[in-house]
Amino acid sequence: MSKFLVRRFFASLIVIFGVVTLVFFTMRAAPGDPVDAILGEQAAEEDRTALRECLNLIDEDGDPVPVIEQYVLFWGDVLNGTLGELCDEPGVTVAERLIENIPPTFELALAAMFFALMVGLPLGILAALRPYSWVDNTTAVVSLMGISIPNFWLGPMLLILFSLTLQWLPNPGAGVAGLSALVLPAITLGTAMSAKLMRMTRSSLMEMLNQDFVRTAKAKGLPSTKVVLKHALRTALIPVITIVGLQFGALLTGAIIVEKIFARPGVGTLLLDGIEQRNYLIVQGSVLFISFTYVIVNLVTDLVYAWVDPRIRYD
Repeated sequence: MSKFLVRRFFASLIVIFGVVTLVFFTMRAAPGDPVDAILGEQAAEEDRTALRECLNLIDEDGDPVPVIEQYVLFWGDVLNGTLGELCDEPGVTVAERLIENIPPTFELALAAMFFALMVGLPLGILAALRPYSWVDNTTAVVSLMGISIPNFWLGPMLLILFSLTLQWLPNPGAGVAGLSALVLPAITLGTAMSAKLMRMTRSSLMEMLNQDFVRTAKAKGLPSTKVVLKHALRTALIPVITIVGLQFGALLTGAIIVEKIFARPGVGTLLLDGIEQRNYLIVQGSVLFISFTYVIVNLVTDLVYAWVDPRIRYD
């Protein structure tokens, strides 16, 4: 296990390094002047010069800073943990701004995950226990719809129905916080994941129910509930865990659109605002956080395999 962790650690560093490097050079290769995007074309020359210095585009003498030198300066900010200082808020670092926006994003991602698990796992188990019945056919239609409907369409439709028409849930513009304001975003973000979990649970559990060890457990006279939940389902959860782990990272990126639709604070809103303003520091910091989260979630997923199925070892 220790060798596996060391290998994964260095592989994760390479992944994060590659992603951030790609974003760094892509942002600078985009056409246009980031100073114009942030300050506007009518800004005073003194403000424009100060912003260019803050973004490390020019040095103190007003000479352009080479891209490679900008890249080295950026990694210096990464290594000291600040990720750079915001130009429009002196004294406030990108890391501090991220720390402010991470909790709402994780709150939304966990709520969406909870919704997906509560819907996808039970329906997937029912479909596997009654294959090709009306229950199975209904879950197939529901899962197909869940996968096919994009969240940028589903979110506004849910708002129109439950917030504007029925007025059961608060409008995002009302500034209401709490559980009621989290319901619609969580459903919007978790619908596609619940559909994937539903089909994966069904197919994986159906395969396990036909295995010899399950038939042996039934032949010994064990209750059907114990056979399904303790023997078949636990082994069938291996591919499901893979989907859950990978999709949790996808939930963080999917939250970018959902947070914007429901006017929620978070890393997604911060990233979109940074892209719109071409704020290099915000975009780089947000992408670094998202890629780091992906890597950590994938590592935890691999470790959970060994806990669920003792036959798996990372030697």
